[in-house]
Amino acid sequence: EVQLVESGGGLVQPGGSLRLSCAASGFTFGSSAMSWVRQAPGKGPEWVSSINSDDVSTHYADSVMGRFTISRDNAKNTLYLPMNGLKNEDSAVYYCATGWGAESWGQGTQVAVSS
Repeated sequence: EVQLVESGGGLVQPGGSLRLSCAASGFTFGSSAMSWVRQAPGKGPEWVSSINSDDVSTHYADSVMGRFTISRDNAKNTLYLPMNGLKNEDSAVYYCATGWGAESWGQGTQVAVSS
């Protein structure tokens, strides 16, 4: 059974930083592309970023390009999303997900950006 547990969310002021983590189990993490998806209140899911299995290829939504950096540690079965220069519009629940198409999701971690 795929299990994804996100952590690292919280309340931060505009311009601040957070680092999200996702602990993965129940599948071969080192062989799987991974993604981050977010969902703001009242809105549909928004793809944020994806990374291939060996940490070579990364992709970002235009809205986060240059501010967020996806990475992974296959030895620890963990996916990361350091986020810098946070904006109000980054406020959402952030989910890690398996694959390029975000097939299985975790329970999410809340990020709130507010002054």
